[in-house]
Amino acid sequence: MEPSIAYCGLLCTECPAYIATQAGDLAALEQVVAEWRQAFNAPGLTVELIRCDGCLGTAGRKMVHCFECEMRACAMGRDLPNCAHCPDYACDKLEGFFGPAPEARTRLDGIRDGLRA
Repeated sequence: MEPSIAYCGLLCTECPAYIATQAGDLAALEQVVAEWRQAFNAPGLTVELIRCDGCLGTAGRKMVHCFECEMRACAMGRDLPNCAHCPDYACDKLEGFFGPAPEARTRLDGIRDGLRA
């Protein structure tokens, strides 16, 4: 599977909800829901809310968070492939996100380095 880099720098293709959705694996989706309900204190989370084909663009299924994600909305509004291409990189939204997701910063920094080369 070709990697799909989310606007924020996460790899959609490594997300357990994405993987289970692509495999059509309902049991795996139910396991992800159970884990995320506890991890994120989200008792109302359901399988239908996490089915996802990746956050990029408007086509396909999106998990509920995609519709709330400020980084996604901003990058889409600016017609950017991801936040690494933004002239305002790294904005406050990203800086707050990078704390719990340092691998996203590393990935986006690498993309930016490639753009300057």
